[in-house]
Amino acid sequence: MRLLKEGKDIKGPVVYWMSRDQRTRDNWALLIAQHYAVAARQPLLVAFCLVPRFLNATVRQYGFMLKGLQEVELALKKKHIPFFLLLGEPNRELPVFLKKSRAGMLITDFDPLRIKKEWKEKVSQKISIPFYEVDAHNIVPCWISSPKQEYGAYTIRPKISKKLREFLTEFPRLRRHPFRSASVTKAADWETVRKKIKVDASVAEVRWITPGEKAAHRKLKQFIAEKLSRYAATRNFPDQDGQSGLSPYLHFGQLSAQRVALEVLRKSLPKDSKDAFLEELIIRRELSDNFCFYNAHYDNPEGFPEWAKKTLAIHKNDPREYLYTRKQFENAQTHDQLWNAAQLEMVKRGKMHGYMRMYWAKKILEWSASPEQALLTAIY
Repeated sequence: MRLLKEGKDIKGPVVYWMSRDQRTRDNWALLIAQHYAVAARQPLLVAFCLVPRFLNATVRQYGFMLKGLQEVELALKKKHIPFFLLLGEPNRELPVFLKKSRAGMLITDFDPLRIKKEWKEKVSQKISIPFYEVDAHNIVPCWISSPKQEYGAYTIRPKISKKLREFLTEFPRLRRHPFRSASVTKAADWETVRKKIKVDASVAEVRWITPGEKAAHRKLKQFIAEKLSRYAATRNFPDQDGQSGLSPYLHFGQLSAQRVALEVLRKSLPKDSKDAFLEELIIRRELSDNFCFYNAHYDNPEGFPEWAKKTLAIHKNDPREYLYTRKQFENAQTHDQLWNAAQLEMVKRGKMHGYMRMYWAKKILEWSASPEQALLTAIY
């Protein structure tokens, strides 16, 4: 954890502003918030700020997230920890909530994205209590694994590996909180919330995967029991069901990557498969956080390394056998049936096979008029 803002020592509830890590089990931010609340003999409150529109998320992403949060609310209730769903921008809603609840401390989870950093900075400016951030998403906290942007997996791998012994530890359990809030907490009105979100509803919500912590842990057990032993051999073949299927749960914080690593390491299975999976789960995934955290231009061509900018400039005017518009890409109207299949998988299922995603992205660059168009097409 790290201090985002110093503040006055006020006696009051500890508030955990849940954002990226949407779970009650194996959540260091929630556990640390409870530690401080128990030490101060104060209630622990969990608040989630739901913005009606977030980047380019559709009802598909919102639907998956909201169902998971409903499970979080019920799980916290059993631990005597009230859950508050705040609708609106965090920099507006959270300071009001903190004042109303007479909070004595604010703790949140880590996120490297620009918009999340801006929210935290604006919240900091409006509050007078201590404000801490806990990296509950990575095994080695992002700012500890490296103090700078890394060039690639080969440079960050030894840095993370050296620190795994210190950070890859078992979690304590979340306790039934001994100090309850005196105020009556109303359950979140989930149906009203769904009506208020302002996102694209033209896509269907996913049906092939069940959201939430419980489903995430079932999926983890199934993967370890049925697929992990052959992971190294089958993970890169789209025609074989060899991937873990855990990425949606990890993305929405419904499952802890640290828990996944601990469970995988406990099993006596082929080393090559365990190593291949842990390389992706830990090194490659935490490298992406490192890139977004230290590169202010992570989502535009200015963030490209110099060698990439130079190469793209040299070949910018090279003749292209095929050239497609963003609309043609979206509608899978290319000459390449394999690329079209990958695009349709994304459109219909909301998730693309990991190996196909690399092919999909490279071909967008090859068939676009410019790197800028390619990047925007891939992002949106």
